[in-house]
Amino acid sequence: MQQRRDADQCEVYIFDPDKVNRLKEKVGITEGLALLFKALADDTRVKIAYALTEEDELCVCDVANIVGSTTATASHHLRVLRNMGLARYQKRGKMVFYSLKDDHVRDIIKLALVHHREGHKDG
Repeated sequence: MQQRRDADQCEVYIFDPDKVNRLKEKVGITEGLALLFKALADDTRVKIAYALTEEDELCVCDVANIVGSTTATASHHLRVLRNMGLARYQKRGKMVFYSLKDDHVRDIIKLALVHHREGHKDG
């Protein structure tokens, strides 16, 4: 008995070899990019990143209160964002303040939010 092919699969091996070869060389540029999305693949970290788009900097204790977590949990998530290159910190006395590393991170968060809102208009 013949197996049914899924409708979303091609029935040929390569349709446009020129495109395949050209893009095969280019996709390597995305190496390591998944780490950025992995860092944001947590609801708490996305909330923290969003809060940091709204304010230039926030102390760890304020972040904890904003996202409804303990200071230790907020600190952990902020450290992940920092280690992934999305945030930076500055210690001032007993306080530690975090901010987004650059405007690119801010743009990614805001663009993702626009995409999310548009995707839920009809649903």
